[in-house]
Amino acid sequence: MSADSKQRTLLFYCQHALGMGHLMRSLALAEGLQKRFHVALLSGGRLPACARIPSGIELIELPPLAMDLGMRLVTDGEKLEDAQLRRKAIILETYRKLAADVVLIELFPFGRKKFSGELLPLLEEARNSLQRPLIGCSLRDILVSRKQEHDDTAVERANQFFDVVLVHSDPTFARLEETFHPEIPLQVPVHYTGFVSPEQELPLRHERNRKIVVSAGGGLVGEPLMRTAIEAFPQLHQSHALEMKVIAGPFLPEDAWKRLSKMAEGKTGLALERSVPDLYSELCQAAVSVSQCGYNTAMDLLRSQVPALVVPFDQGKETEQTNRARKLEARGLLRVLEQKELTPERLALGICATVEFQPREATLDLNGATASAEILEKLLSQHRSQILVPHSSAWRSEAKNAGMA
Repeated sequence: MSADSKQRTLLFYCQHALGMGHLMRSLALAEGLQKRFHVALLSGGRLPACARIPSGIELIELPPLAMDLGMRLVTDGEKLEDAQLRRKAIILETYRKLAADVVLIELFPFGRKKFSGELLPLLEEARNSLQRPLIGCSLRDILVSRKQEHDDTAVERANQFFDVVLVHSDPTFARLEETFHPEIPLQVPVHYTGFVSPEQELPLRHERNRKIVVSAGGGLVGEPLMRTAIEAFPQLHQSHALEMKVIAGPFLPEDAWKRLSKMAEGKTGLALERSVPDLYSELCQAAVSVSQCGYNTAMDLLRSQVPALVVPFDQGKETEQTNRARKLEARGLLRVLEQKELTPERLALGICATVEFQPREATLDLNGATASAEILEKLLSQHRSQILVPHSSAWRSEAKNAGMA
């Protein structure tokens, strides 16, 4: 890392609202970005105890907001309006203090429209600064289905405020235009980084045990899958001598945890745990993984090469997981059971078939964190060369208009 790059500061905004997938991907991305930038991470959701904050990252926790199952914003006790005002103030104060070279915002404006009240003021101030930062969007591989006007609003805001869109996907797997259909042309450059996954040492390969690992990310919407897996367990234990570990997730509601605990009680060979330090290591030794198909879970499945059966979450307009699962299934990387078909009998049959399933070797680009840092560093150099030089006639004209000369 050059001496100059050490001085470069990147302000990264991340808001996880329903689960923790956005947070985990952003943490993995931040770890890669800090090789070339000083990274300050604005975290807008409640941090679970299992979240590993990379060393060297400056973490700024906002008053946490989340979505409930009715897709309404909720807080940890204070009035929503008070939390929103405090968040807006912290975000602007942090930006001014850091004088960031790069502002990177996760998902917005392609999502997170309920947070526009705190993000638009940040973007306005950053865009109108004389030494304005490079402004980028960090975007996952696949978007959920939305109304046409949502896409049009997103592209208008992208064209107005952003300099680059980083799509964390292998372009041979999923491209932005497949799930983003505005009537207005997107004028912002789009760069595909490859998928983002944590930079961690591969665990030593062990012979896979006879255990089924059941997980559902943060767990907020995972109870139906976990309940069905526990109901299917006696058949699997008796016919195939399989054991099962159900990882509930830190955001599983407490009443759901109590229901699952009661169901699991007394079942030899079945363990129910709130969370584990490292799901990836669990999968490396499992006979079968049963899960949903969020971005981060999919990365763990690909890297561990575990035989996997996924039940994509598809409530309402949440088409993202089904889209991703079908693409992975078409490449021979996992098997899919649709949520509408989820019964103990069908899940048991699916798990038995998956025990014998041999996933193909993934050929997707998983180097997204490192590539993102390289792309932003290059774009920042180009961006800096375009910033007006002080005392030039062009600078004096702009400064006069801004009331500074």
